[in-house]
Amino acid sequence: MTEYGRGPGSEPWHPEDPLFGDVGWEGQQAQPGQQSSYGGQPQHYPEQPQQPQQYGDWGHGQQADYGQAQQQYQVYDEQGNPQYPDQQQWADQQQYADQSHQQYAGQEQQYQQGGWDGTGVPGQVPYVADPVDPYGQQAAAYGEQQPDFYGTPEAYPPPEPPSRRRTEPEPEKTDWDPGPDQGEHAFFAGGGDDDDEADDEPDGRGRGDRRGKGGKGKGKDKGGKERKRRNGCACLVVVMVFGGGLATVGYFGYQFYQNRFGTAPDYAGDGTGSVSVSIPKGAGGYTIGQELKKQGVVKSVDAFVAAQSQNPDGKKIQAGVFLLKKEMSAASAVKLMLDPKSQDNLIVPTGWRNSKIYAAIDKKLQVSDGTTKAIAKKDYKSFGLPSWANSNKDIKDPLEGFLYPGTYGAAKGMNPETVLKQMVAQASDKYGAIDLEAKAKALNLEDPLQVITVASLVQAEGKTHDDFRKMAEVVYNRLKTTNTETNRYLQFDSTFNYLKGQSNIRISESEINSNKDPYNTYTQKGLPPGPIDNPGDEALAAALNPTHDGWIYFVATDGENKTEFAKTYAEFQALKEKFNDSSGN
Repeated sequence: MTEYGRGPGSEPWHPEDPLFGDVGWEGQQAQPGQQSSYGGQPQHYPEQPQQPQQYGDWGHGQQADYGQAQQQYQVYDEQGNPQYPDQQQWADQQQYADQSHQQYAGQEQQYQQGGWDGTGVPGQVPYVADPVDPYGQQAAAYGEQQPDFYGTPEAYPPPEPPSRRRTEPEPEKTDWDPGPDQGEHAFFAGGGDDDDEADDEPDGRGRGDRRGKGGKGKGKDKGGKERKRRNGCACLVVVMVFGGGLATVGYFGYQFYQNRFGTAPDYAGDGTGSVSVSIPKGAGGYTIGQELKKQGVVKSVDAFVAAQSQNPDGKKIQAGVFLLKKEMSAASAVKLMLDPKSQDNLIVPTGWRNSKIYAAIDKKLQVSDGTTKAIAKKDYKSFGLPSWANSNKDIKDPLEGFLYPGTYGAAKGMNPETVLKQMVAQASDKYGAIDLEAKAKALNLEDPLQVITVASLVQAEGKTHDDFRKMAEVVYNRLKTTNTETNRYLQFDSTFNYLKGQSNIRISESEINSNKDPYNTYTQKGLPPGPIDNPGDEALAAALNPTHDGWIYFVATDGENKTEFAKTYAEFQALKEKFNDSSGN
């Protein structure tokens, strides 16, 4: 051993032991004859029985730090009598050594790092751990000072010997999980077979041991892996999801069966009451069925589609307004829609003026005369006219030429505005399909409205479809600046009749020549301010593609349906005499 260590031959501690420096056991000042702990040799007392010591005995008291007095621990028995070190057992010394090993470790690090402690005294080198020393990791350097953990004897009971100590593992950190005593139902606490098995573990630890260590009901299987506890909430969710999935599959399965093999819901009988249903142009069976179901005529769309397909004439149902009944069987609805008597439509022929169309709508809707005309004059801007419409301030009717000929739904109870909007929408679609601006430039016209105006003149003056293209050429030839035959005057009776609101083929020259209205083409050069009727498809096509044969004159020689054309004024005079002969003039 080293100079400061006490080997197997060392004696037990004694109040007069020089290792305690200048202070005795009872706190008395040491006698001058006693040796200091520095440089002295340990004294032996033969009369005292020697006991084996270990290096850890230095932790049994406090040593003076560079000349400072030491305070030794005082030990008492159960009756409160003081006990001296030589009366203590080896186990007690080991207890104090165990209590102080941490302090030695901290000071050992200080000496290792500092080298010199700032007072000129070199740091002490710790003893090397003995291989058989159970406290080999403790610092046991000479000169270290330890705090007095037992300064007050009755403050703490003597520590338990190391051999009896049991290190408790730190509890696992888990999220807070209330048990049944904190308001959690036992079912959701995870009790089950896993816990029962955990109670029978060989080491005697059961569910309570695991919970005491902070676990959340996890055990370990035979392979040592953690076994998750059953969660009642998760089971409930699984059941709900599984049940919902079965319900969904069942519902769609039923729907699939009904669509494939089931009979569509349908009413029975011919129905009751009366309802007006409007079917748009181009609507198929499914669209018609949707509208009928919406109006309460049929019970399901599928029933109507099936009935239409089973009727040989089912595909002949046309667009329009139908007077039907409520809650009809699908077969009865199809049959009634094929009957012309059920159709409640307004048919607008080609060439009708707006004034005639307004009167027809009033009659169809069973409203007072003039109602539709007043609405048209007041609200025409909200009907969806093209931006190029009404380009002339002298136009008499803004909707003229835009109530496109066709078949429209119109029945009692409907608003005239609704019917008019259908017609304007049809005209906008027709005109929108043609690049009228480009066509107008190609035909030397000012704007698209003039194209429609030419078409309305062709529609009014032409008697047959074969006349339309020739009539269009007559218009364009008379509008030319090189026209020396009529000097750019159209001289159409139809325009004069329009401004008069009449249809007279016999007009006196004095009446015509005295009228200076912009629509009178006998007194005003060029085209009238706007269309004079509503042209159809053929008249519009002719205005866009006239003939180029040089026609500049025409005469209705029979006064009714036969129109003949001429290229010169002389030819025209011959045709005029023919007309006079046929009419008896």
